Amino acid sequence: MADPKGFLTIPRALPGDPKRDPAERLGDQEHTIRLLPLVEVQSQAQRCMQCGVPFCHTGCPLGNLIPEWNDLVHQGRWREAIDRLHLTNNFPEFTGFTCPAPCEPACTLEINDDPVMIKSVELSIIENAFAEGWVTPEPPARRTGRSVAIVGSGPAGLAVADQLNKAGHHAVVYERDEAPGGLLRFGIPDFKLEKRVIDRRVALLEAEGIELRCGVDVGVDVTAEELRERHDAVVIAVGARLHRELDVPGAKLGGVHMAMDYLYDRNRAVAAGEPQRHGGRITAAGKDVVVIGGGDTAADCIANALREGARSVVQLDRYPQPEGSRPRDIAGWPEMPRRYQKTYALEEGGERRWAAVTSELVEEDGHVAGVRAFQTEGPPRFAPLPGTDETLPAQLVLVAIGFSRPERDAFLDELDLAEDDRGNVAAETYETSEPGVFACGDARMGQSLVVWAINEGRLCAAEVERHLAAQGAQPAVRTRS
Repeated sequence: MADPKGFLTIPRALPGDPKRDPAERLGDQEHTIRLLPLVEVQSQAQRCMQCGVPFCHTGCPLGNLIPEWNDLVHQGRWREAIDRLHLTNNFPEFTGFTCPAPCEPACTLEINDDPVMIKSVELSIIENAFAEGWVTPEPPARRTGRSVAIVGSGPAGLAVADQLNKAGHHAVVYERDEAPGGLLRFGIPDFKLEKRVIDRRVALLEAEGIELRCGVDVGVDVTAEELRERHDAVVIAVGARLHRELDVPGAKLGGVHMAMDYLYDRNRAVAAGEPQRHGGRITAAGKDVVVIGGGDTAADCIANALREGARSVVQLDRYPQPEGSRPRDIAGWPEMPRRYQKTYALEEGGERRWAAVTSELVEEDGHVAGVRAFQTEGPPRFAPLPGTDETLPAQLVLVAIGFSRPERDAFLDELDLAEDDRGNVAAETYETSEPGVFACGDARMGQSLVVWAINEGRLCAAEVERHLAAQGAQPAVRTRS
């Protein structure tokens, strides 16, 4: 450790992520997060305490070697830092732009000070590596002759493919949408993750030998049986995209949409006005918009609506406002605390109503015209508080109350796999009830973070490798497409 007192002498540069000015970023689709100058990043990395027990590892699902690459960055050894980062994270640019950084509240400094800017350091490592030309295709030296089908090209599916390809297996990724990335591409707006970042990594994966087949709906264009005949193993990485329905009167009115339908349409529109899935763009322009839900998806809807020029945007969050950002409950450390942090979207505009529950959607000529809501005492009953009922104007209502399980499409119906008690694919050890068929990511564990999806993909790939090794040295006889 070059400076054992860095955390005592250097303050954290910013309380959260370094962001562009809200007034500036509302006018474009470019990243809200900005990169700090490299010299500033080196200074911030110097704050790392190099703990004997680095709790940031426990906060990060990938177990990133955070103190090690912090020290390398502080010393200016950026080339070694990216090698260390890639040891545990296949796609640090994805996590660097989109991860809420559970590693930071697990930082030991967080007990009584501001934590190390881990996320900013990580993002600077990978972006500097790309700028310097250090991230280049590295195809495997030998091929095993084995082939694995991965259904779904989100971060879990791409991580599986990357790991298996590195081991010399032929990884073929099937994606029903027109381009790879899953929710990274179609569910996350460009201002959180510009699609050039995905394209840059996908080009590397293809140059290393991974085959991507987009526009292929497995179960329709190719059956599960055909897929198993072509490949030695199959991995299900389809995500958990079955949304939770809003169960109130008026939920089926015109102008009421699931959040992900809106985000898919907006991402396609931004990507060049490609045909919309719903036959026409869902637009917030000039409308009063109500977003029901309190998570990241709701925030993305708010930010999109503001960029479209909505007349007003109101978010209804059924939970009460958490405590202030500091001090935190140390008894819960190093777990991520529930405390109030203003989202990037609300920095740009709009209003959030805490402890607000929707009771009814108001109709006008078959279309939504308003949202009736009340204040609640909060969990667990969410009972209404007398005299708090109000009606908000709304010509567009976006429902962002989460996802329940994977969609039961033709592919999963054909496989007829065992499920867990939440409706996810049951795969405790990543292998499903059908031998040779594996599941990972949201399809196995339910909706979660990008960092968890990458970790799931890495662990699943290890189980697939064990399965292939148990089959013997020679690949199984199969037909190729």
